[in-house]
Amino acid sequence: MEKIDYLIHAKWVITCEENNRVLENHSLAIKDKKILAILPTPDAQQKYQADREENYTSHAVMPGFINSHTHLSMNLFRGLADDLELMDWLNNHIWPAEGKWVSQEMVYDGSLLAMAEMIRCGTICFNDMYFFLDATAQAAELAGMRAHIGMTIIDVPTAYAKTTDEYFAKAIEFYQRYKQNERITATLAPHSTYTVSIENLERVKKLADEYKLKTNIHLQEAPSEIEQSMAKYGKRPLQRLHDIGMVSPDLIAIHMTQINDDDFEILQKTKPNIVHCPESNMKLVSGLCPVDKLTKLGINVALGTDGAASNNDLDMFGEMRTAAFLGKVVTNDPKAASAAEVLKMATLNGAKALGIDHITGSLEAGKAADFIAIDMNCIETQPVYHPVSQIVYATPRNQVTDVWVNGKQLLKNRKLMTLDEKELLEKAQVWRKKIKN
Repeated sequence: MEKIDYLIHAKWVITCEENNRVLENHSLAIKDKKILAILPTPDAQQKYQADREENYTSHAVMPGFINSHTHLSMNLFRGLADDLELMDWLNNHIWPAEGKWVSQEMVYDGSLLAMAEMIRCGTICFNDMYFFLDATAQAAELAGMRAHIGMTIIDVPTAYAKTTDEYFAKAIEFYQRYKQNERITATLAPHSTYTVSIENLERVKKLADEYKLKTNIHLQEAPSEIEQSMAKYGKRPLQRLHDIGMVSPDLIAIHMTQINDDDFEILQKTKPNIVHCPESNMKLVSGLCPVDKLTKLGINVALGTDGAASNNDLDMFGEMRTAAFLGKVVTNDPKAASAAEVLKMATLNGAKALGIDHITGSLEAGKAADFIAIDMNCIETQPVYHPVSQIVYATPRNQVTDVWVNGKQLLKNRKLMTLDEKELLEKAQVWRKKIKN
C-alpha cells in the first residue's frame, strides 16, 4: 500500500472541472499538499495507507469557493450606510468613513473578521482591493487562505498614500516582497476610470506588462459612470481602456452592468474576465450584468460578493443563488444561469480569472488540496436528488463543516482552526464603538 498524508472519503465528490463530474462514494488521496488521485472509496482503502482519514459520509466534498471581488476590511462598515444609490453611498458615507478610520490596524482587524466569515462559508481564496496591503497579507498568512491582493492605484490622497506616485511605489514594494509567496499573489488594482487618470492607467498597463500581473478595475458599474465618461471624454469607460490596450485576458473587469453593442464587440474580441457581483449591484441599483450573453460569447465570468458594506455579507452560497435566479429573470429563460454554471462561476471560473486554474478551482489529480465539505444530511437539504442543484438552490452557508487549503485544515466541524473567534468578536465590538461615535 502506498503511504500518503490523508484519505478524504465523501458521499459525493463534485469536481467542478470542465465536465463537472459528480462522483458518489469516492475519495480524495492527498499527498504533499496536493490531490494525488480521486477514486472509488473501496479502491482507495485498498490502495493507500493514510496518516489520517476523514469520513464525510453525508457530505458533498467540492472545491472551495473563490470570491473574485472583495474589499475585506470594509466588514467593519457593514450596515453603516444602507438603502442608498451608489454615488450617494460612496461620496457621502463610505469615503468619509474611510477617510476617518482606515489604518493599518483597521485593515488588519477588518480583514481577519472577513476571513473568518469567508472560511466559515467555504471560501478558500479571495481577490481583494483596498489599502494597507501588508495588513491584509499578514492576516491571510495567519488565516491560511489564498489571497490575491490588489495593489490599489487611485488619484485620491488617503491615509495609505498621499500621491499617485506613492501608490505606485508602494505597489512595487509590495510586489517585490510577496512575489515568491506560495499563497499570496499581488495584482494591480486601479480603482476605476473616474478616479484614475488615463495617464496613470497607462502607467498601470506598463507595470502590469513588466511584471506580468493581472489588473482589477471597477468598470461600467452604474449609469452615472457612463454619463460622466461620455460628458468628459466622449467615450465609454471600456472604450477608453481598450484604446490604451488594457482590455485583454489579463484584465479583470468588475461589475460590468452597463454594456451596449459596441462594448460587446470589444469584449468578444479581447476576452477579458468579468466578475459578477449581483447582490451588491442589486442593492445599490447599479444595474444588471448580462451574464448569459457574455458566457455565450466565450467570456469567462466569475462571481464576487463585493465588500460587506454594500452586500452585506461575504456568503458565496447566497451569491450563487442570486446569480442563478437573476440570470433566469433577465433572460426570461429558466435554463439560463443553471446550477452547474453558477457553481463553476464560484469556483473554476474564479481560478481562471485570477490565473490560478492550474493550481485550484477544481478537484483534479495534481491540483492543490483545496476543498470543502458540506453536510447535506440536514432538514434544509433533504432529500437530495441532485447535489449540485441542492447546493446552489437550497444550502445555507452554515452547512459547511470543514475547509482545507493547501492540505491544511482551516475549519473542522465548524470550528475555526487558525483564527480565534472570541478575539475577533471582541475586536469587532471595539471598532463598532469607535465608528459609531
